[in-house]
Amino acid sequence: MYDRSRQQKWLIPVLHEDEAVIALNKPGGLPVIPERWHPDWPCLKSIAVEQLQARVWVVHRLDAGTSGVVVLAKTAEAHRNLCEQFTKRRVEKVYLAIVSGNVEPEEQTIRLPLAPHPKKPGMTIVQNGGKPAITMLRVVERFRGFTLLEARPQTGRQHQIRVHLQAIGHPLLVDHLYAKTEAFFLSAIKANYRVKADEHEQPLIQRLTLHAATLSFTHPLRQELFTLHAPLPKDFNAVIKNLRKYAPSG
Repeated sequence: MYDRSRQQKWLIPVLHEDEAVIALNKPGGLPVIPERWHPDWPCLKSIAVEQLQARVWVVHRLDAGTSGVVVLAKTAEAHRNLCEQFTKRRVEKVYLAIVSGNVEPEEQTIRLPLAPHPKKPGMTIVQNGGKPAITMLRVVERFRGFTLLEARPQTGRQHQIRVHLQAIGHPLLVDHLYAKTEAFFLSAIKANYRVKADEHEQPLIQRLTLHAATLSFTHPLRQELFTLHAPLPKDFNAVIKNLRKYAPSG
């Protein structure tokens, strides 16, 4: 039976809504569509349906652990229009990523073909003969041992940003699949950090350090450029603030 209480714990900020689309700031940890093994669990689509009391169409997806802008269509016509824009790469996507290491140079374009992992379903690998994949990177801010990047994927392969970052030796700070990290703790950067004997340290962030910050497309009704911005969530912002304080680059 569907458990409505599971739905209520997710408070999803609405970034924009009109007669054609609704844009939401998806929190990290929430899938966009139902998960295969738990189809009755909450997802962004089911929450949007509950909120609108109407049907919505999924246009694109983010990994469950990624936060940020997701646009849903409110009509079949808008859905067809937006899907065509995504398919023909007429949509501009900008992500922010916190990665391990000092990324050089300031700007670079990664062109590495990607393919499904032959032995690990759900994972992607760099492979000659795979589908073309292009990601543009720009350094936003440097820290001691870490970098905040802007990533602009020009193609939409599964886990593209995550795999490209791993391939250049700078995986996401937290990525259980491609960096083998489950969380990031303040003790990793704050000297002499101590936890009380009867307590456990809580992580600053416990999901992918990847945020879909901006999405630009042609509005299906207005036929003009439309840009959506998603503010940084608390966990992502907390990591940046503490890196600035305890791991400054200079």
